Amino acid sequence: MTILLTLGIMMAMSIILITISFYLPELSPDSEKVSPYECGFDPLGTARLPFSLRFFLIAILFILFDLEIALLLPLPWALTLAKPMAAAIMTMVIIIILTIGLVYEWLQGGLEWAD
Repeated sequence: MTILLTLGIMMAMSIILITISFYLPELSPDSEKVSPYECGFDPLGTARLPFSLRFFLIAILFILFDLEIALLLPLPWALTLAKPMAAAIMTMVIIIILTIGLVYEWLQGGLEWAD
């Protein structure tokens, strides 16, 4: 009975909100609102511009260092275990590998925006 009452209230609220959303907004379209672009610029040229692969490189680096943070989050807890030195060594190995990779990418010029 409680489930039916909850479903009934949810359905009633949904119908009320949908009905209100149809009558609440102002429907006064002008020439700017009905144009394909509201910014005022005429669409000239192609919409498919070439996308630089450097953006993907920066995104991958961001994900990589974001994952590093996720791997290092349990570190304070791991340092309270019986063998804290093992956790500290594994943490240092992760940081050293990521640092070597970042330095290599930097020296190869992968982080430069201009050619």
